[in-house]
Amino acid sequence: MTKSKNTSLKIFCGYLLVLSLMICCNNVNAQSPCESDDICVVQFNAGFNETNKVAWLGELGECDTKFIDIQKDATAAGKYKIVVVPTIVIYIEGEEVARFQANIMMQMEATKKEVQSKIDEIIMDAF
Repeated sequence: MTKSKNTSLKIFCGYLLVLSLMICCNNVNAQSPCESDDICVVQFNAGFNETNKVAWLGELGECDTKFIDIQKDATAAGKYKIVVVPTIVIYIEGEEVARFQANIMMQMEATKKEVQSKIDEIIMDAF
């Protein structure tokens, strides 16, 4: 019975830690890392995950693109609420409008076509 209580206590403490991190991150004003108010697509990744870098990001049309290495910019992960790399975030006029995150193997499952479709949808909604 003691082992069961210890396991429950560890799980409870883990939940408290996650909840604390979520509250902390939500208090951060996560503004766009982009310089313009146009559509901007940002890839967040880290040097240790270079093999899973999204190579087609620069091929997207009708948007600006940017790359942020959260291993070099230690504050970026918390500021932009990055929990897995790579993560692709689409900003319009400084506000986040879409997010695509990697799977458990740290590989992006979203395709270039899916991200471009979201960009096209944003453009069409502006009319």
